[in-house]
Amino acid sequence: MRDKYGVNQDPHCYPDSDVLINHLNIRDADLLAEAEVEFVRLRYMDYVSEVNALEDFTMAHFLFLHQVLFQDVYPWAGQPRDVDISKGGTRFCSCQFISTELTRQLKRLPALRDCMDRDAVVTLSADVFCEINAIHPFREGNGRSTRFFFEELLFVAGYEIVWPSISKEDWIVANIKGFNGDVKGLKDIFDQAIQCSL
Repeated sequence: MRDKYGVNQDPHCYPDSDVLINHLNIRDADLLAEAEVEFVRLRYMDYVSEVNALEDFTMAHFLFLHQVLFQDVYPWAGQPRDVDISKGGTRFCSCQFISTELTRQLKRLPALRDCMDRDAVVTLSADVFCEINAIHPFREGNGRSTRFFFEELLFVAGYEIVWPSISKEDWIVANIKGFNGDVKGLKDIFDQAIQCSL
């Protein structure tokens, strides 16, 4: 059986199912999605940041934030995926290169302090976000953990971030276009999201 990411019987799914194995032992995809939303929301609300420098936004911290959000749901929370995945016509980074590619992108982030204006912050943020999406380091929860990461990152960089109210479809389209080299949609989202400096 193939799941939404195009994996033939993913070892992270229940046998003959596309439902990810979870701590709650929920075997219905819709019920799991509902439970996941609630647990992630609670963990997000309870999180207290302890980072204060752009150099703290490493792969270890990125993985830690995923673990924070999804620890109640998935046994592999906070671990890079170990299977190759695709969605629609989009094939994400091969799992063997996740660590190298994610580290390479995250090393770009301290350059935020050298950005001369807000437009430069928007451009760099959108570009790195796009690259992380193409890597898609986790089996599930990539978008939420990446947005969470950027909220904390941009706060440390001196900006408030408030994601605009856009439809899920518009968000997906912007990410797909970014994957295919057109980052304008993501830049527009970040331009709306990044508020005045703190």
